[in-house]
Amino acid sequence: MLIKILGSAAGGGFPQWNCNCENCLGLKQGTLQARARTQSSIAISDNGTEWILCNASPDIAQQIAHNHELQAPALVRRGTSIGSIILTDSQIDHTTGLLNLREGCPHQVWATPEVHEDLSTGFPIFNMLKHWNGGLVHHPIDIQTPFQVAVCPSIRFTPVPILSNAPPYSPYRHRPLPGHNIALWIEDTRTGHSLFYAPGLGQMDEQILSYMQRSNCLLVDGTLWKDQELALLGVGHNTGQDMGHLALQEERGLIHLLAQFPQQRKVLIHINNTNPILNEQSVEHATLKQLEIEVSYDGMLIEV
Repeated sequence: MLIKILGSAAGGGFPQWNCNCENCLGLKQGTLQARARTQSSIAISDNGTEWILCNASPDIAQQIAHNHELQAPALVRRGTSIGSIILTDSQIDHTTGLLNLREGCPHQVWATPEVHEDLSTGFPIFNMLKHWNGGLVHHPIDIQTPFQVAVCPSIRFTPVPILSNAPPYSPYRHRPLPGHNIALWIEDTRTGHSLFYAPGLGQMDEQILSYMQRSNCLLVDGTLWKDQELALLGVGHNTGQDMGHLALQEERGLIHLLAQFPQQRKVLIHINNTNPILNEQSVEHATLKQLEIEVSYDGMLIEV
């Protein structure tokens, strides 16, 4: 099973267009040793030819241009190797890219009823795209039931409800239902190898820990180093908990929790532009390296 990291940053990317925090300014001026990153999205394949897009970043067109695997096959005038799309939530930075894919409609889109509701009301992208060759065809995800997608028949997806938050535009903000945010336990049925994918983790529970324990690789939320990072840097007031993200450094933060999984490969994704781990010369980056926690980057290929 192949996992291609199309975008590794949180909303806004890195550098963020309107931000002069130490990280963003340093990258713009060429004084920071770091990689530019687009907004969070991955692609999954069981054969390297047909791909499932997992979350549609606002940067999806750029991501396809930089990843030849997702482009139209050589003998096709127009097309793509993306056969289906799975959404783990209805956040702007995970769904806006669907608009950029309108020329390729219809698209088969797997999402929970809660995500579909948000994307049919507060951000009515399903309604908007009906005018493009049939638009988006919704396949409901039942959070109690594993599912498979025809284009990659050897891969099985198990939805795992997670404690995070609904988007700011949603009427369910600060009171999300279980289907508003899911992680995915992704299993290659040929080998039994598996990946736990959770770009937004607000809290842990026993079910989440159980799926992480049985995984070969953990691709998880690396949004913030500190819970109050935005306020400390003077660029915002929301905490990680407000936004539905468990910070890395806190006493019961993600680093502490990942220590429970010494056998698993551990990779961070959805990294905010303010996070000091983006600076490859920082103490925080070195700390992760010592703990064998990887920082994902655009174009990274993971084989499980």
